[in-house]
Amino acid sequence: MNPSLSSPNKTVLILGAAGRLGLCLVQAFSSAGWQVLAQARKPLPPKFAALAGVQALHCDALDREALRIGGQGAQVLINALNPPYTEWDELLLPLAAAAQDTALALNALLILPGNVYNFGNQLPALLLEQGRTAEQANTPKAGLRIELEARMAAAAPQLRSVVLRAGDFFGGPGRGSWFDLALVSRIHKGQVVHPGPLDLPHAWAYLPDLADCFVRVAEHHAEISGHQRLHFSGHTLEGQVLHQALEQAWGRPLQASRLPWGLIRLGAPFVASWRAIAEMRYLWQRPHRLDDRELRELIGEPPHTPLLKAVQDSLQALGINTPTRPAAQEVLA
Repeated sequence: MNPSLSSPNKTVLILGAAGRLGLCLVQAFSSAGWQVLAQARKPLPPKFAALAGVQALHCDALDREALRIGGQGAQVLINALNPPYTEWDELLLPLAAAAQDTALALNALLILPGNVYNFGNQLPALLLEQGRTAEQANTPKAGLRIELEARMAAAAPQLRSVVLRAGDFFGGPGRGSWFDLALVSRIHKGQVVHPGPLDLPHAWAYLPDLADCFVRVAEHHAEISGHQRLHFSGHTLEGQVLHQALEQAWGRPLQASRLPWGLIRLGAPFVASWRAIAEMRYLWQRPHRLDDRELRELIGEPPHTPLLKAVQDSLQALGINTPTRPAAQEVLA
């Protein structure tokens, strides 16, 4: 290991490092010169395991003792653990509690990737930071996320913590987001499958940008106190704007089709994953964007990849080969 990457002020423990966000975080922190303690039950892909400063920590995320011993020296702990929707009731809070206890034992800043579920199924169009937008526990997932974050806040000032909230993920390694499961699932057949109306704004987070934002927040670990709730605004897009970007990336016109919500609703009582998806339909029926002014006060201008490049890179990461398209393309901001 390069000694220059082993500074006691540049060590991060990432829980769930083999997940989609976790891998992006491993790469971003390694590129920024941090020593990375990468917790995962399975080995990291060779590409990520070989990155400078990365040390694998193979243990269960509920094993507090193994986390405490393996995480020695970490100034920042990121809880990137996200069990499948169908296992949230069983695992979400216990995993969060283990992460919180470990951060306390290490005296590390705890950073949690947040989402917009906390605001319930009537979420307003503008979502403000630091609790200035009311939370509503009127869906099962909202209740769990509110409880998780309330436990973090209650542990202050002994526990220093940040919730870095973002919209729906796209880009980066792996699958499992609305982008790949819905929007581009039929792109080879010339279709974009839209979960919501084409004129409704929706909050998205390009994962490489979000991971870089985590690094930028972590760089301020020594000056952060108490419990902070910050927002990464990412890309707020109407469906038609994202559709246009996909057409530009694809190089050909694409037909707009609708996600079959009626079929999903009929199958929900019998298929747990469909039931979990059906619960989230409101996110595609309510326009929303994340205000990020306090994040900007902390880190300056957040990372932001232009939309067309983000979409092109996301398709490439999914292994989707685009047809030949004209060399000159307008880049969407």
